[in-house]
Amino acid sequence: CGAVKFELLARPSTMGTCHCSRCRKVGASTFVFVKADDFRWISGRADVQQYEPLPPYNYARCFCRICGTALGEITSSQASFPIAANTIDDDPGVRNRFHEFVAEKPGWYDIRQSRRPRFTSGRNRRKDPQFSPRCRSLPALLLLWARRWIARSLRVPNSSR
Repeated sequence: CGAVKFELLARPSTMGTCHCSRCRKVGASTFVFVKADDFRWISGRADVQQYEPLPPYNYARCFCRICGTALGEITSSQASFPIAANTIDDDPGVRNRFHEFVAEKPGWYDIRQSRRPRFTSGRNRRKDPQFSPRCRSLPALLLLWARRWIARSLRVPNSSR
């Protein structure tokens, strides 16, 4: 929503994904770790709401009180702290280096890197320019091929050049 704004003066040190139920429930389980000296508030510090955990959890979770976006531990007083990777608009320059609390991850979450289709937006694959034909099923490929063949067959050569 733009209420909370900050900048990083240096690239985060690392990125990791936490699979604990707490991180998953707040909607942000991939974090980048930043040094306090490299983090600078621009605006919206007053719009950060903090949730204090009950034992045995230690880390307070922060979120935007306007839109609810999970922010990680953005108000931490530690020398280095995690912020939610989804809060960074640009490429943070680091890639995921670890997964923690793997025993708590849901069965549907597959950690290994895969070559599954990736869509640039939503689920409308037919209009998505990144959707590759190799990701389509065989019947869909045959239908696509048949449509192209028919379209080529019906073209009338342009004789008025």
